[in-house]
Amino acid sequence: MYMILFVLHDTNSLEAVLNGWESAGVTGITILPSTGLGRIRTNAALREDLPLIPRLEDILCHDEQLNRTLFTIVKDDATVAKVKDATERILGDLCNPNTGIMAVLPVAQVYGLQPKQT
Repeated sequence: MYMILFVLHDTNSLEAVLNGWESAGVTGITILPSTGLGRIRTNAALREDLPLIPRLEDILCHDEQLNRTLFTIVKDDATVAKVKDATERILGDLCNPNTGIMAVLPVAQVYGLQPKQT
C-alpha cells in the first residue's frame, strides 16, 4: 500500500483532479487547504487585512492564495501510476512550475479504511 500526497497549485483544477483520481481507482481523498514557504515569505497567503468580524464581501472579494493538499491510500504500484498519469493529463508535466508536487510513500499498515460499498 502507498500514500499519495499531492500539493495542487491551481485550485481551479481541483474538481478535475478529483475526478481523474476517482477514474484512476481512488475511492477516498482527503483535501486540506495549505500554503508554502514562498507564499509565507511574500505574505501572499496571510490574510491580515480582514477585520475582526468580517462581512461576506470582505472574504469573497479577495483572491484565494492557498494550495490544496490531497492525500489518499492506494493498494498497489499500478494505481499509483494511474493517479500520476491522470494528474499529468489534467495539469501537464509535474516537472513544470506551478503545477504541483506529488510524493508517494510506502505504508506498512492502515486502520480504519473501509472497502467501497457497491
